[in-house]
Amino acid sequence: MRIKPLRDFHDIDKPRERIKSGKISALKERDLIAAIIGRGVPGHDVNAIATDIYHLLEKRGAKVSHDELMEIPGVGETKAAQILAAFELARRYFDQEGRRITTPADVALMTRDIAKKQQEHFETFTLDGAGQVIDRHPITKGILNHSPVHPREVFAPAIEERAASIILVHNHPSGNPEPSSADIEITRMLKEAGDLLGIEVLDHVIVTSKDFVSLKERGLL
Repeated sequence: MRIKPLRDFHDIDKPRERIKSGKISALKERDLIAAIIGRGVPGHDVNAIATDIYHLLEKRGAKVSHDELMEIPGVGETKAAQILAAFELARRYFDQEGRRITTPADVALMTRDIAKKQQEHFETFTLDGAGQVIDRHPITKGILNHSPVHPREVFAPAIEERAASIILVHNHPSGNPEPSSADIEITRMLKEAGDLLGIEVLDHVIVTSKDFVSLKERGLL
């Protein structure tokens, strides 16, 4: 697929212009990368470089290395350093201010790494009394029907961390976020267990690469 060079965009549609106008939340990941690296090099337009970086980050995420970035045509030491610096700065402020989940969309954003997995990953977020995230915990991997989610494994981290509540999340590799009967049954079972332990199950969010569903919003929790 041909990547449209940045020079062919109207000024108002260029990433940095959209950021200036306060529309940063509407930018796609590739556009954000293009805004960070700023410009291309002869033979490699900034959008083409940003697209290659985006594909690498889809595979490696924040674990991407300087050497891996340098392997991309058009990425030199400066651009590689810009990307890694952006990750580090975001991490520091993210940790400093505390992470808060206020909507199912927040959960979907924070679990994009499992949304595209080819196996089902079941995880939990533990939260303190102020509603801030304490930690994220992988619980089980595999089809839920054949890989039972036991309350012991789900609530053990929450008990150890003295969490006030948890949020359940798992992905659907099929791409269809609609909850199955097993999803609903597991959610209700874990809610009952949480009620007994005094740890509230706030939501169960099902994520896919393109969408998500909140069982709480569906009235299934």
